Amino acid sequence: METTPSHIATLEQLTDRRGRMFDRLGGGVMVLPAAPTQLGSRDSERPYVADRELWYATGLVEPETVAVLVGGDARRLVLFVRPRDPAAELWSGPRLGPDAAGEQAGANEVYPIAELAERLGELIGAGDSVHYRTGRSDEVERLVLGALRQGRARGQRTGAGPRALVDPGEILDELRLLKSSTEIAAIREACRITLEGHRAGAAAVVPGAGEWEVEAAVNGAFRAAGANGPGFETIVGSGANGCVLHYVANADAIGADSLVLIDAGAEVGFYNGDVTRTWPAAGRFTGEQRAVYDIVDEARRAAIAEVRPGVTIGRVHETASTVIATGLIELGVLDGPLADVLEEAQHRAFFPHQTSHWLGLDVHDPGDYALEGASRTLEEGMVFTVEPGLYFGAAALEQGGDRFAGIGVRIEDDVVVTAEGAEVLTADLPTAADDVEAFLAS
Repeated sequence: METTPSHIATLEQLTDRRGRMFDRLGGGVMVLPAAPTQLGSRDSERPYVADRELWYATGLVEPETVAVLVGGDARRLVLFVRPRDPAAELWSGPRLGPDAAGEQAGANEVYPIAELAERLGELIGAGDSVHYRTGRSDEVERLVLGALRQGRARGQRTGAGPRALVDPGEILDELRLLKSSTEIAAIREACRITLEGHRAGAAAVVPGAGEWEVEAAVNGAFRAAGANGPGFETIVGSGANGCVLHYVANADAIGADSLVLIDAGAEVGFYNGDVTRTWPAAGRFTGEQRAVYDIVDEARRAAIAEVRPGVTIGRVHETASTVIATGLIELGVLDGPLADVLEEAQHRAFFPHQTSHWLGLDVHDPGDYALEGASRTLEEGMVFTVEPGLYFGAAALEQGGDRFAGIGVRIEDDVVVTAEGAEVLTADLPTAADDVEAFLAS
């Protein structure tokens, strides 16, 4: 039986998304171009990364695609796509072409991309605002800005036409922040495969192994389980490398008594998992490692316990920070009282990042964390990470804690806000220190 690729959105899903986009767009026009093709050197193309906003609105992933949503009473989706080209397809694979692209996306009109220059001005001129993300400095941006200038000039005489340039995120970020049941199912599958990769990575963590070998085990397991691959560069940081938050060189051999921090996530149908676990290479934690690890895991548990509708995302971070600061005082790394440590943010030398980020089509999904100066309130359907950490790298050691030198611990789970509280999508991979040791011994 023929199956539908996991990145293909149904026409019903696309129609629903665009309906909500049109509701917010009003009389405006939104222009969503495909991501550019990137070259490594000369004519060597890097793997293509599709634009998530274009896919969210149209289900299309091909380069050189431009979608124009025309609001108002008409509510039209107009597409510009590459034509079929047998010679080009011999090298790069099949193209949809205008007919198939229009059918897949449910477009009202479809034109070859070569006609964008002659048609875009008229489409933009029909709106009262243009929603487009600047900064690309390419032909599409030149056309959009040119059409906007013409519209403003005409508007002086007619009182009509576009007068404002608006970031599409004003509409799309809020829509993407609240996941549908279909999206949550996709993220759940990405998390399941993410854990497969982490299990393979943990099995490869042995003294003397290369960080790159662990990376290969993780990424290979992602692909074997059906993922597109990693959603971001896999981090395998052993020893002091675990104190570098975005360490991706993965170039060192694992020391006999090192901790190994693995931060990796599978991308499945454009949706992502994002999980971190920290494993003792020797199979058991040393006393210092265990002391630091237990604090981080307690912070993770306490933060997740706060997740439910009506609680702020800031409260989740405050809870994790309180546990981290308390633990640092108990270790003798910081001097209390706790209130002063938190007020002066002394713990930030050892826990320098936020506890959470939104998760979805992007690993760091869009959406504001504060509204009108106040931390955002959690709602059912939000998906985000909970990932406290403690890092005793060179900068942190200037504050104290020499006996923990080189220890870096981060533990990260993915959660979805439910009507009752939270579902931990990545709970099947152990976090408690005793369970971690038992898992490595099995």
